[in-house]
Amino acid sequence: MASINKVILIGNLGRDPETRYTADGGTAICNIVIATSRRYKDSQGTLQEETEWHRVVFFGRQAEVAQTYLRKGNPVYIEGRLRTRRYTDKEGIERYQTEIICETLQLLGGRSQSAQPQADDGFETPRRNPAPRPAAPVHQSPAPMSATALDDEDIPF
Repeated sequence: MASINKVILIGNLGRDPETRYTADGGTAICNIVIATSRRYKDSQGTLQEETEWHRVVFFGRQAEVAQTYLRKGNPVYIEGRLRTRRYTDKEGIERYQTEIICETLQLLGGRSQSAQPQADDGFETPRRNPAPRPAAPVHQSPAPMSATALDDEDIPF
């Protein structure tokens, strides 16, 4: 049987990214925390908000990009997979931590909401020009048609 491990989040960073490097090859590992919120009405009809915090991990070049461009409060889109890892804390107690391994990162919001990169970081942000908008369609009343004069091109769907 097939299985799927896929996570998609849109949320805001709860703090600035934290990056460290592996001892063997210097691979960058960046950790962030993203907040997502849900609004609902409780049984009395009062509007409530519930916030969930998610740990996200980036590796390699993506970790370096996250460290350079992400800041606390930035909106971000993340796609990845869940991973639960086991570790022993300083007191010798075995603990588990579930995190999202990021596979796709997309910065949301405008340039004013993201950090400005260093001039020599070697990463060039693609500039997007807005696509030209087509002219608004002119609505005309359709000419009456007989039931026998319909072609496939005359059907609007």
